[in-house]
Amino acid sequence: MRPVSSLLLAFAAGAASVLAYAPFGLFPLVFVALAVLAALLARAGRARRGFLLGFVWGLGAFLAGVSWLYVALNRYGGMPAPLAGLAILLFCAYLALFPGLAGALFARLHPETIFARAGLFAALWVLGEWLRGFVFTGFPWLAVGYSQTPPSPLAGFLPLVGVYGVGGLVALVAGLLAFAPWRRLAQAWPGAVALLVLAVAGVALGRVAWTAPVGEPLRVALLQTNIEQGLKWQPGRLADWLDTNLRLVTENPAQLVVLPETTLPLLAEQLPEGYLEHLEARMNAVGGDLVLGVFTRNGQGHIHNAALSAGRSPRQGYAKRHLVPFGEYSPPLFGWFYVLADIPMSDQTRGPARQAPLALGDQRVAVNICYEDLFGAELLHALPEATLLLNLSNLAWYGDSLAQPQHLQIARVRALETGRPMLRSTNTGMTAVIRPDGSVQAVLPAFEQGALRTEVRGYQGMTPYAHWGDWPAVLAAAAVLLLLFPRLRRRPAPSAGR
Repeated sequence: MRPVSSLLLAFAAGAASVLAYAPFGLFPLVFVALAVLAALLARAGRARRGFLLGFVWGLGAFLAGVSWLYVALNRYGGMPAPLAGLAILLFCAYLALFPGLAGALFARLHPETIFARAGLFAALWVLGEWLRGFVFTGFPWLAVGYSQTPPSPLAGFLPLVGVYGVGGLVALVAGLLAFAPWRRLAQAWPGAVALLVLAVAGVALGRVAWTAPVGEPLRVALLQTNIEQGLKWQPGRLADWLDTNLRLVTENPAQLVVLPETTLPLLAEQLPEGYLEHLEARMNAVGGDLVLGVFTRNGQGHIHNAALSAGRSPRQGYAKRHLVPFGEYSPPLFGWFYVLADIPMSDQTRGPARQAPLALGDQRVAVNICYEDLFGAELLHALPEATLLLNLSNLAWYGDSLAQPQHLQIARVRALETGRPMLRSTNTGMTAVIRPDGSVQAVLPAFEQGALRTEVRGYQGMTPYAHWGDWPAVLAAAAVLLLLFPRLRRRPAPSAGR
């Protein structure tokens, strides 16, 4: 295959991999997309060529999968269209560096056996995605393990090894598909057996109940305000938004009522006198608790994206601790970015690293705000005390795009990893209740104002992932590299006549 043709094929395979995620749900497609990359890398010959193949594959995946960020920069951030497009291209190119690095290392080394090649490909993929998840605060969106929610048989591995571990299994399967000599069945059968074992083991693990319900069913009302992002920060509309939130709380009494992230677009100290007390009185009247998103200011004058509770339980709060670069704070040397984009409340401060779950009645509710639920290991500090996970989000920034269903799928993975229900209250979607097995119990239609009223149970117990986090997957990948190292040799450079 010509060099340009192989690059185009890698780009197309990366872009096609997005169809494996929500809302499309074609989860087997990611195995094929990664197998195409693995097969191309096996013939790359040089590290430079391997880097280009991995980079182009990643560029296709991220341009197809997260280009909805353009909506936030251009439509709501006010950045001119050419600059917003360039910013997204550069950001996707940065994300593509990680599969590019994995591709370069794979092409440079040359295991002799099929299983060694597949193991090397999987180990490098795990380490690449793990690094992408924390370098420069991390952006693990579209880690391939997120595509394997039920009905994928690999979903059963999520409570054991988390999203990166499952991503490694996906890469292992892709490697076996790419490297096995399927035309010679006598040599291909070990790979076929390995694939069958993984599928059967995943199905069996999916039937294991790692956690158990505790306490009585809890009546919840998850509110979806559906306030258009372009109108939210207009001072003349503030009274309307205050009335909307108060009306939704009043019309939907429950033991736990939740309003979404920054549902009140101002500091708590700027609320009209008696407003919060009025909400609290409504909740006390029905014997329930309210959790709402609002900005707060601490004693040092720093602003937090926060959640506050009000009702029968003592007032408590949570301050977002994993902030969005360029949206909620400016990284060093990037102050010029805010000359081009107009983003309200973009000078926030992260909350403390360890914050106790909210004690609301008999439940212990671990709050996370917006994209904090991308970072599964960071949610584990609340366990085993937390019985429920609660996400408050505002994805109105991204319009009617893939962001909403992709984020819901990420929340499904977090429920599986922790063995806890995940409750989601969002501004425009997708407001939902997710069971500990990753299935969606109920969800509201996007871009409609309403309330999701249902019952949930708190859960107790610890999954293996809740005990150990991402370290088993990362250490296993590192161990594979160490075990293979004596067998690895540099791939000979192709001769000039080839």
